[in-house]
Amino acid sequence: MDETNKTTQSEEVETPVQPEAEAKAEGEAAPDPTEALKAQLAEEHDNFLRLAAEYDNFRKRTQKERESLYQDAKADTVGKFLPVFDNLQRAMAQETADEAYKKGVEMTLQGFMTILEALGVHVFGEAGEVFDPALHNAVMHVDDETLAENTIAEVFQTGFKLGDKVIRHAMVKVAN
Repeated sequence: MDETNKTTQSEEVETPVQPEAEAKAEGEAAPDPTEALKAQLAEEHDNFLRLAAEYDNFRKRTQKERESLYQDAKADTVGKFLPVFDNLQRAMAQETADEAYKKGVEMTLQGFMTILEALGVHVFGEAGEVFDPALHNAVMHVDDETLAENTIAEVFQTGFKLGDKVIRHAMVKVAN
């Protein structure tokens, strides 16, 4: 019986055991470590470029928001002063015997207009202009043979805009 055990033990010992690395080497070629590093470098470079582009977009977006916020604040501030402009126009339209009073109101209105122009605010809505629903608010219509169709016949309230933004629409009477 000892011989049978010896044969079984020797058969077990004689069976060669292959390490895992050798088994993989036979089935497939081992990857080159420089290729793996090149792939990793390319991936990191791509991530860097994406991050740089994201940062650039963020910087541009915040700059636009800042400019927009400034323009909106300026438009709101000008809008708060428009009743003063309206009152000065009404004062100019009134007949008065006091020339010094009339000259003072005229100078004040002119100074106000100079400040608005310096801020980039444009006045619009005068009689004879073509009616534009994006800029004008038609509160009345009149049939007038002397005026062309969709022409402003009378202005009740002047309109103002800052750049492309309308601060206040002009209130007008339009000829049909």
